[in-house]
Amino acid sequence: MNELASILNIGLLQNTLRTATPVVLCALGCLMTDHVGMMNIGCDGMMLIGAFAAVMGSWLGGSWMTGLLLALAIGLILGLFYGVFVIKLKSDEFIIGVALNIFAGGVTTFLLRELTGQSGTFHAPEGNLSVLPRLNAAWLDNIPVIGQIFNNNTLLVYVSWILVLVCWVLLYRTPAGFWFRSAGEHPQSLRSAGKSPEKMKYIASVLCGMLACLSGAHLSMGYLTTFSENMSNSRGFIAVACVIFGRSNPPKVFLAALLFGFIDALGMRLQTFGISSALTSTFPYIGTVLMMVLLVWRNEQKKKKLAVSGLR
Repeated sequence: MNELASILNIGLLQNTLRTATPVVLCALGCLMTDHVGMMNIGCDGMMLIGAFAAVMGSWLGGSWMTGLLLALAIGLILGLFYGVFVIKLKSDEFIIGVALNIFAGGVTTFLLRELTGQSGTFHAPEGNLSVLPRLNAAWLDNIPVIGQIFNNNTLLVYVSWILVLVCWVLLYRTPAGFWFRSAGEHPQSLRSAGKSPEKMKYIASVLCGMLACLSGAHLSMGYLTTFSENMSNSRGFIAVACVIFGRSNPPKVFLAALLFGFIDALGMRLQTFGISSALTSTFPYIGTVLMMVLLVWRNEQKKKKLAVSGLR
């Protein structure tokens, strides 16, 4: 019982928020492209490049803000790159996404060695890497449990919560959100109304790139505070799974990402009890597979109910 209490405690919930944040940010970007009729599986590569850009910007510029701005700028470029190939050149979105992921792994490894002379993991000279600040509200410390969970997190943890609300309002409470959804569901109707579906897709692609790179910035400057090769570790694919499971609805996608964060944090906590890291590192991916199985089962049940109601 004491061992269970030492696992399921406040620290586990704190780590849940920390590990879920990269997935939340990346998933928000992915759901934007999903609403306009594109599924960007290149999010994982964008996240990896964003993590590298943030660390290099912070290290060379001497400020975490420089790292964030560089990551966002690179995300804008990657979003345009993806948009040009998929929207203008009519390339297959999945092939471009796979190519982007392969490119990200190669280019970050190459640039890491060329710019720093290091390989594997980047080790900045002591004090030369500015990481994301942690926000602390003194009044929250006076609230039991809640203060411990929600206080003293890095900046992008709180930004991700705000962005969930912003994305929901944008998609379901503004004309722009209606245009976004129409670009994916009824592009010809949108064109008849005088709006360009292609423009909506470009905007969504750019937003996806910037949010995916922002998630990478949190990964390297707020979660691990360093850069290592392939550190995204397929979190971009988990973000895509969260979007599918949450049906591209921001609050539902957020909850799916929190579930991933909880499983990941639980796996890390179990390592302290002698369970192999090789085993616990598979927990998030097993959870993702089970999530997809549940989704397929749920869809099949709905089809059966519709078939039965149609016979009646």
